[in-house]
Amino acid sequence: MCSEVCQSLVKHSSGTKGSLPLQKLHLVSRSIYHSHHPILKLQRPHFRTSFQQFSSLTNLPLRKLKLSPIKYGYQPHRNFWPARLAARLLKLRYLILGSAVGGGYTAKKTFDQWKDMIPDLSDYKWIVPDIVWEIDEYIDLEQIRKALPDSEDLAKLAPDFDKIVESLSLLKDFFTTGSPGETAFRATDPGSESDKPYRKGLLGELILLQQQIQEHEEEARRAAGQYSTSHAQQKRKVSDKEKIDQLQEELLHTQLKYQRILERLEKENKELRKLVLQKDDKGIHHRKLKKSLIDMYSEVLDVLSDYDASYNTQDHLPRVVVVGDQSAGKTSVLEMIAQARIFPRGSGEMMTRSPVKVTLSEGPHHVALFKDSSREFDLTKEEDLAALRHEIELRMRKNVKEGCTVSPETISLNVKGPGLQRMVLVDLPGVINTVTSGMAPDTKETIFSISKAYMQNPNAIILCIQDGSVDAERSIVTDLVSQMDPHGRRTIFVLTKVDLAEKNVASPSRIQQIIEGKLFPMKALGYFAVVTGKGNSSESIEAIRDYEEEFFQNSKLLKTSMLKAHQVTTRNLSLAVSDCFWKMVRESVEQQADSFKATRFNLETEWKNNYPRLRELDRNELFEKAKNEILDEVISLSQVTPKHWEEILQQSLWERVSTHVIENIYLPAAQTMNSGTFNTTVDIKLKQWTDKQLPNKAVEVAWETLQEEFSRFMTEPKGKEHDDIFDKLKEAVKEETIKRHKWNDFAEDSLRVIQHNALEDRSISDKQQWDAAIYFMEEALQARLKDTENAIENMVGPDWKKRWLYWKNRTQEQCVHNETKNELEKMLKCNEEHPAYLASDEITTVRKNLESRGVEVDPSLIKDTWHQVYRRHFLKTALNHCNLCRRGFYYYQRHFVDSELECNDVVLFWRIQRMLSITANTLRQQLTNTEVRRLEKNVKEVLEDFAEDSEKKVKLLTGKRVQLAEDLKKVREIQEKLDAFIEALHQEK
Repeated sequence: MCSEVCQSLVKHSSGTKGSLPLQKLHLVSRSIYHSHHPILKLQRPHFRTSFQQFSSLTNLPLRKLKLSPIKYGYQPHRNFWPARLAARLLKLRYLILGSAVGGGYTAKKTFDQWKDMIPDLSDYKWIVPDIVWEIDEYIDLEQIRKALPDSEDLAKLAPDFDKIVESLSLLKDFFTTGSPGETAFRATDPGSESDKPYRKGLLGELILLQQQIQEHEEEARRAAGQYSTSHAQQKRKVSDKEKIDQLQEELLHTQLKYQRILERLEKENKELRKLVLQKDDKGIHHRKLKKSLIDMYSEVLDVLSDYDASYNTQDHLPRVVVVGDQSAGKTSVLEMIAQARIFPRGSGEMMTRSPVKVTLSEGPHHVALFKDSSREFDLTKEEDLAALRHEIELRMRKNVKEGCTVSPETISLNVKGPGLQRMVLVDLPGVINTVTSGMAPDTKETIFSISKAYMQNPNAIILCIQDGSVDAERSIVTDLVSQMDPHGRRTIFVLTKVDLAEKNVASPSRIQQIIEGKLFPMKALGYFAVVTGKGNSSESIEAIRDYEEEFFQNSKLLKTSMLKAHQVTTRNLSLAVSDCFWKMVRESVEQQADSFKATRFNLETEWKNNYPRLRELDRNELFEKAKNEILDEVISLSQVTPKHWEEILQQSLWERVSTHVIENIYLPAAQTMNSGTFNTTVDIKLKQWTDKQLPNKAVEVAWETLQEEFSRFMTEPKGKEHDDIFDKLKEAVKEETIKRHKWNDFAEDSLRVIQHNALEDRSISDKQQWDAAIYFMEEALQARLKDTENAIENMVGPDWKKRWLYWKNRTQEQCVHNETKNELEKMLKCNEEHPAYLASDEITTVRKNLESRGVEVDPSLIKDTWHQVYRRHFLKTALNHCNLCRRGFYYYQRHFVDSELECNDVVLFWRIQRMLSITANTLRQQLTNTEVRRLEKNVKEVLEDFAEDSEKKVKLLTGKRVQLAEDLKKVREIQEKLDAFIEALHQEK
């Protein structure tokens, strides 16, 4: 090495003497090569400036160098300078190697002493969370690398290494020029004796400088030795308690350091993932986004929840069940995990009234939405948070039935946001010890049953929340959890409000006993301590998180090792719960899928054996089929012929008003003595009847007729195609439609005018109408006569023929009525034109005649018997008169002039018949043009309402066939979703 350096120097010195520029040589070198130059003037201040600029030893005291005068002119010299230069370089080598060896040994010794003083931290690896060692699994370092600036940008920030190298080279040249070897080399030159004082002074100063460097190194070694000795002595004097305190402080600072690093990395990863998700959300990559793994799993749980609620099928898929005493902080822990204040809050009152399933997943925006709604609530806006809390409260109150306090119905909520841990949590109502005023008597038992129903799932993770600010002996939920999970294989215990507990608890070790599970008989998979705020409902999640971290940094629970670092903060709790959740999912989901495959095979076999020729239609499909049939039947209602409508309307209307026409219009008018009085009485009564009752009766008849026809079409068997499974549904649709349908109110007013005009007309135009009126009158009178004879028969009992043939006897009262009837008939035979009412003397005569035969009667009985006897007599007389009027049309055209025959009663029945015909025609038009269409519209509305009411469909579409089809559909849906989830789970692995 040294020989190569010497050869290079000799080469440059002898052969290329003129190739080096003068300005690049040192001042002393210039004096060697160009000492004969007549105008060269060496300036010492320039040398000092160069030395101070590049030397790292400027802090050492330097003696002032004296320069001797230089004589200019040509000085002959011998060529021995290569040997002198080699000698000087060899001497410099010893100095450099000695210094390097001594300094290296001293540095190594000092480093070993300091290393021995540092405590061994290998036993405290548990301080660092496991997430740090698995950071590459959670943080995409490749994305972080891409986000960092390029090497060219970093190079701009780096120092200029070329300038540093140049400065070091100049410094090296300085030491090389002023080395003792080179000075000695020049001293042998006979032509440079005039430079000896200057060279001697420079050499002495360099030697002194080297001595000072060695003295400083010796002092540094002695100081290091003294420091090591004194530190060792002090270390021996430190007590064990101080050692422990020091180690705890160091461990705490190390944990906080790693925590800050982890938070920074999580924040960076969160921002990067948010950017990626936002790009995907905007469709930058132009690809269809698949559902996230947790969303697929949540859908499986939703389907299983409905299936289990309806058919009591075992659901063993994992979910995180959050249980705890009332006001223990369950909801606050959930909100810290979800990073949003999403649940209703109250002071001391029960707010969670039904289970709330919260599915946490990652997304570009922090939003929440319900399973059955498309509205998204922006969780970064306070107004949306308030609206979400209000909506949850409304849904809870809607689920709670009248007379109850809590409900087992689940509210499904999805929460998405950057950085959220993927899992499914179920917040249950808080366990209570006493039923207070305003609660249902069975509230406590209902809450226990709901909690047990969720916790008895062998794969459910129980997140047991215990309030740390109250006495542990007052806890109720720990006993319940111990019953459901006695070995603690799926229970995570969480102590809340630790800040209050640390202030209020006299013995801090009590908190440690709670955390370690020594105060409870229950065992747990893990124990955690969290702080969920200062009790102010208006605190933000960020403020609560900062307060929690600040509390645990200064808490004695960590400093005194009562709690381990990974057992505190909701952040660590969220990570642990998520890991446990996914571990449980991977272990149990395939087993659950296999069980549903077996269930599906059994159900399909049962269907093939029981219904081999029927297609598998679930309840919704059956409802759609029934809906189409009902709508077809409503359409067929509009195809009824006008003739059929008018016939049934006319017949129904006459059946409704016939009693009023005979009893209140015809019979009173017929009792008059002349035709003028008859017509006047008839006109007055018809006018009153038309104004008050007739239009309303006609509309009622029309509506009832429409109902009857609608019912006939709905319930009429369709032969072999008829499916009795739809009968209950059709009947319910018919009743609900009839209940909703209302006849047009304006129909009565227009109908009143039409009926009044029809009854005012008395002109019978031809013989055919006359005969039709007589026929109508005969039918009406014969029907009344038959009714009257039946009434008399019931009054007097069976006649002698029935008594002999059917062995029937009369009662005593019937015998009295029979004797009274016979006596009244004798009176009528004597006077066939007897008025309708008996005189008082006639009643007395009849009574005395009966008493003479030993029959005691009451006057009221005589009047009742007379009414029926005279009615029969009058109707028979009217029928005889009707038969005589068959040939009276000729006299009618002449207004019965010069004729003893008067047929005003025939004209009355013609007017009634014509009114019935016109009314039926009017109602038929209204039915076909308006009411049938409105009825069809009402049927559609009812069907739509029933389609949205699942409970109604379950009630109306029942039977083994329906339930079996429903089971098949649900099992297939669950199996398909489970298979898709398992496939995605394997792909993620």
